[in-house]
Amino acid sequence: MTFIDKLKQRAKKEKKKIILPETMDERVIKAAKKISEEKIADIILIGQPTIKISMPNVEIIDPLTSSLTNQLIDELYKLRKDKGMTMEEARKLILSDYMYYACMMVKLGYADGIVSGACHSTANTLRPALQIIKTKDNVELVSAFFLMIIPNCEYGNHGVFVFADSGLVQNPTSLELATIAASSAESFHLLTGEEPKVAMLSHSTKGSAKHQDVDKVIEATNIARKKYPHYAIDGELQLDAAIDIDVAKSKAPNSSVAGYANVLIFPDLDAGNIGYKLVQRLAKAEAYGPITQGIRAPINDLSRGCSVDDIVGVVTITCVQAIESR
Repeated sequence: MTFIDKLKQRAKKEKKKIILPETMDERVIKAAKKISEEKIADIILIGQPTIKISMPNVEIIDPLTSSLTNQLIDELYKLRKDKGMTMEEARKLILSDYMYYACMMVKLGYADGIVSGACHSTANTLRPALQIIKTKDNVELVSAFFLMIIPNCEYGNHGVFVFADSGLVQNPTSLELATIAASSAESFHLLTGEEPKVAMLSHSTKGSAKHQDVDKVIEATNIARKKYPHYAIDGELQLDAAIDIDVAKSKAPNSSVAGYANVLIFPDLDAGNIGYKLVQRLAKAEAYGPITQGIRAPINDLSRGCSVDDIVGVVTITCVQAIESR
């Protein structure tokens, strides 16, 4: 059984309602069909699908005719009127931007999570979520990771890694990197049940290079160790030292993380995005995400180059997040 199959088994035990608001994309419709057939989740599609569908466990909501629409408009107005939103603006958003419709459904308890981004930007996906659902209590930063599943791989957790931040925070400060490290460690444990080993990545290992970018990672490591002592976090580490035991013995012999890392924290979004795509394409890895962490309900993004199986995988992860966050 593959790792994603194990997650599917967890999702099936307590089926959740997940919204797919991009009915204009054929990949989304095909993914909904597959999710329905595998009985992973109850799916809600918002809009008017371009192809005719009839599937068990799939509900189609047309905002123009749904009895929910007026309630969602009223509640959005109440929620955002102090920010200057008018009733007419609330109506326009609910009727024209299905992500707002989806977020209001989750806010009011009609669904458990959302997966979007197949044909919309990350900003289009996350802006409504942050405005409506907001961040978890005591969470300093919303960030994103990719769950990477690499075939025939001896590294990480039998080829399973979390790569962060690979989808959201452009140039994190040291404090933000430390927060991303802690959130990613929690996400790794939630999905795998295994102990996270967190590597703060750099082009330097333990002082082998001097630069302000290296200093940022060193400071982030120190902050993370102090604020989150219950997690195994170390840095700064080059990628080979982080995951290869033989290299780690030479470059970082006193590290409990080096050689065993399964959570990789990249110094900025450029490195994280390039890193996950290199592994996805060259190692034929499965890459699921960007998966958000820090929002009160699981609202997850997709790469616009996603496949049908990618969508199914992210929906599965969203279900598991919803189950574990209840």
